[in-house]
Amino acid sequence: MAKGNAWKHRNDRPWGSGRRRGAKRELLCRPQFSFDDLYIPPFTRRRRYDEEGNCGYVALERNLSPTGIWVMDDFVRLLASGGMDVAGFAAARGLTVGELGTMVFILTGMSGLRLRQLFQFRLADDLLRYTSLPLAEVARLSGNGSAINLYQTLRRECNMSASERRAALRNEGDLGRFAL
Repeated sequence: MAKGNAWKHRNDRPWGSGRRRGAKRELLCRPQFSFDDLYIPPFTRRRRYDEEGNCGYVALERNLSPTGIWVMDDFVRLLASGGMDVAGFAAARGLTVGELGTMVFILTGMSGLRLRQLFQFRLADDLLRYTSLPLAEVARLSGNGSAINLYQTLRRECNMSASERRAALRNEGDLGRFAL
């Protein structure tokens, strides 16, 4: 197959593209996992006060294998870490990007691209709400890459800039509630 035609192979369609360009797929049964079932927050510790009012942090229990399906759990962990190299992930497991996208669709009812976008958005939200990290660092840790990409993600998902989103999300006591 010619290098320029790589995406034309039936098992190697563009990531999240559906059956044909622009076609929206719909799962005709209830998906096994919702996004909330799969989401792994970026934080490893939670703030806690002892009886004397001293502040400290305790380890959070995190389910790093939410599906019990090894490839899917590996993929969810990649997304949770802000990793976005989908093609490299698939290739390292002997899969095409299309096959990985099909697995995601069967288990969640959403395209692989949409799952990745939701992870980027939710990770950014958590980091904006609970940390004072600079926007460039929030972008990097959430898999958005740059502050410009973070801005575009937040505009697409909630029609706000990162600074506006941080202000809208944060409640009293949120800053520092969790630690990375």
